[in-house]
Amino acid sequence: MNFPILEGGALLPLVESFYTIQGEGYNTGKAAFFIRLGGCDVGCSWCDAKETWNPKLYPPTPIAEIVAEAIKYSARSIVITGGEPLNYPLDKLCSLLKKEGMEIFLETSGSSPLSGTFDWICLSPKKKKPPVGDIHKLASEIKVIIENEEDFQWAEQNRLKAGEHTKLYLQPEWSRSKVMLPQIIEYVKSNPVWNISLQTHKYMKIP
Repeated sequence: MNFPILEGGALLPLVESFYTIQGEGYNTGKAAFFIRLGGCDVGCSWCDAKETWNPKLYPPTPIAEIVAEAIKYSARSIVITGGEPLNYPLDKLCSLLKKEGMEIFLETSGSSPLSGTFDWICLSPKKKKPPVGDIHKLASEIKVIIENEEDFQWAEQNRLKAGEHTKLYLQPEWSRSKVMLPQIIEYVKSNPVWNISLQTHKYMKIP
């Protein structure tokens, strides 16, 4: 996607930023400052952040302002999420965050080429628009959302592309959790290369 108004990533469409606890995947339970960017080219039917899809709703924000807010908090961990954050060049944002000594985590579907420098990449691949490039090999973890039984096959397709040390997670789609979680439990017991991820922030009732 081409957004010349963003000045090569010096401005980004910020939906919100907030300090909370990471609720999903390998880093569950870790305090972190979240930067949520607007715009998504995937459009999952079960997305719980559909308000982020249209980037035009969110005026371009100077990344210096984003970073200035991030450094106010005790944790030195940053989660960049969306929407789909890789719709935008993230090199400048990551560079400023690194100058402040931040550890940077990325949450992405991988639908756009990788930009930026990260300490941890969580790849959550979607069938509607599969990951591009070699991001499977670069991912620190692959987290596949399980909405129905067919998604187990999609998970295995992505596992085969993963790096040797990539951690693997299956996470029930929230609205289908009561139906799918028992199946995920049995699947992981039979296929212990996988782990289970739960949206613990929803149980804790935090952002």
